[in-house]
Amino acid sequence: MGHSLSNYPVIGLFRGETLLRKINNLVLPLFTFMVRLASPVVRLADTLVTEIEKQILDGALRPGDRIPSERQLAEDFGVSRPSIREALQKLVAKGMLVTRHGGGTTVTDKLEAPFVDPWQDMVKDHPMLHRDVLEVREMLEGQAAELAAQRATDIDMARLDKAFAVLDEAYANKDLEKSIAADVAFHQAIAEASHNVLIGHLTASLMRVIHDHVTNNLKHSHTRPAHWEQLRSQHRAIWKAIKANKSDKAGVAAKEHSVYIRESIESNALDAHRRVSALRRADAA
Repeated sequence: MGHSLSNYPVIGLFRGETLLRKINNLVLPLFTFMVRLASPVVRLADTLVTEIEKQILDGALRPGDRIPSERQLAEDFGVSRPSIREALQKLVAKGMLVTRHGGGTTVTDKLEAPFVDPWQDMVKDHPMLHRDVLEVREMLEGQAAELAAQRATDIDMARLDKAFAVLDEAYANKDLEKSIAADVAFHQAIAEASHNVLIGHLTASLMRVIHDHVTNNLKHSHTRPAHWEQLRSQHRAIWKAIKANKSDKAGVAAKEHSVYIRESIESNALDAHRRVSALRRADAA
């Protein structure tokens, strides 16, 4: 008795088409269905990771900032707490967040520390690097000011106006401590108004590397009224150019400011060297 393929349903199923095509037609829809069942939570967690990373990149969340509770984040994003928990765990695993017992979850400085940590020590141990670092500042701040003049939003300008007002008041009152903090905040506001993520984070990193230079230069300028007023005037010129959307003028003003600072720091170092030499000669006499 002959055996027809039609007597075997499974085999007959593939009659008239290649085996591979039939397998594809049967298996792929099933596979797609299974993926859809399994993936919503994973995709949602990954989306949340991306959103929180964007806030870190944009500077809305800064190193040391504490992340809201799972409940608050779930309400803010309109998702379940398990999805939030999974997203936070992913960010901790990536090193973007750190969780401490009793201290909550905070943003790490992973984006800045790899640059800052080694260069802070190098700059301290190798004075020849001072000029190199300050030249990088000239390029970075000049570009940041140009882009800020082109790209700053109303929100950016409001923040920059506030930063400048605080800085200018500190200079007017000759308040050294407030001037140091306000100087850093003003330049960081410009960097972030450039809407270039790398410029924003590199500026923050560089300001940490040269913090001692900035502090010492302001201390020195604080004792010299002409230098103090020159710095105040330069900051005003940068602010006005950005506010007027004059990118070329803003870039030039920022670079001139950076060059002036570099030359002041080099002059201060030379003066200090001369004083040490003079003291040695006086002791030897």
